[in-house]
Amino acid sequence: MKQLTATHWNGPYVWSNKSFTTDNDWIVYLNDQEIKEIKKAVAISTQSDKPIGQLTQDDFAFEQFGERLLHFKEDLLNGKGFTLLRGLPANDWSNEELIRAYWGIGTWIGDAVSQNAKAHLLGHVIDQRSVTSGTTRIYQTNQAQPFHSDSCDIVGLLCLRTAKQGGESAIASSAAIHNHLLDNDPDSLSQLYNEFQCDRYGEIPKGKRPFYAVNVFNNIDKKLVCCGMDPDIRSAQRLDEVQALTEAQLRALNSFQRAAKSLCLRMSLQRGDVQLVNNLIAVHAREAFIDYDNIDKRRYLIRLWLSAEDGRRLPDFLAERWGNIAVGSIRGGIKVPGAVPAVHLNPDA
Repeated sequence: MKQLTATHWNGPYVWSNKSFTTDNDWIVYLNDQEIKEIKKAVAISTQSDKPIGQLTQDDFAFEQFGERLLHFKEDLLNGKGFTLLRGLPANDWSNEELIRAYWGIGTWIGDAVSQNAKAHLLGHVIDQRSVTSGTTRIYQTNQAQPFHSDSCDIVGLLCLRTAKQGGESAIASSAAIHNHLLDNDPDSLSQLYNEFQCDRYGEIPKGKRPFYAVNVFNNIDKKLVCCGMDPDIRSAQRLDEVQALTEAQLRALNSFQRAAKSLCLRMSLQRGDVQLVNNLIAVHAREAFIDYDNIDKRRYLIRLWLSAEDGRRLPDFLAERWGNIAVGSIRGGIKVPGAVPAVHLNPDA
């Protein structure tokens, strides 16, 4: 096991729930001019013959809003690592219009990458009453999701419907978790700088094993890169080829979760809200929820995985999961032979 030589991280990406006095410290409200620009772009895109998946930043040539989006992108990559946009005309628009606006916002942040073995570029986060198995993802159920990272630079969530009860979102600074463990549980922190195995959930690229290796914490170019793959690490224990987690490793994962829970910022997403999170410097979670029997009323979010061309350098081991990891290129996502990237507006596609 590597010897721990970690020190405290410092910068705008180190924060806790005590860092924000009011919701206005982290919620970004769209103004009238920005909404006008978004409405115009959505209307033009709707009238065009282009499928949503082929729409680019040129199709959403925002002016004032574009400048603000570039500021948000800088904050995502080099600032606190998250933002929440509020103010889209949620009550006046259809789901498709909201998704078009969301896609347009995403084109200013990065390039959409595949989220599953079917190469879907839009993820439908909804309780499908799936039977939990080795290939079922937690986001397809109403279960709580522990703090984790996704396999991309930036993850986005657009809220279309809220749950009957529960389902609150939470975000935590990975650097703040790191610093907390350094001060309070350095043995667990040391474990998290070493190798764990993650489940691919059956989404296996050609020639690869059904699992891949990560170190949760990494110091790359004197910058923190966190691979908070806790759910995938625990799920990999179902695989015969994966060695059982040691007591020390389990303790480290549990300490990570406890620290994240104590430091996190909680938020209740409303219809039309867009949450964006940098997976490399923040982790996210959601609480369990109670929902309606009618699927047309259930909690429903649309997810984007975005590759940021100016994201930070990644540890070499992530090439096993992300495929290409080069800075300045489209990277991340899930790549399975024969899958063609596609955008579907129906969660059953």
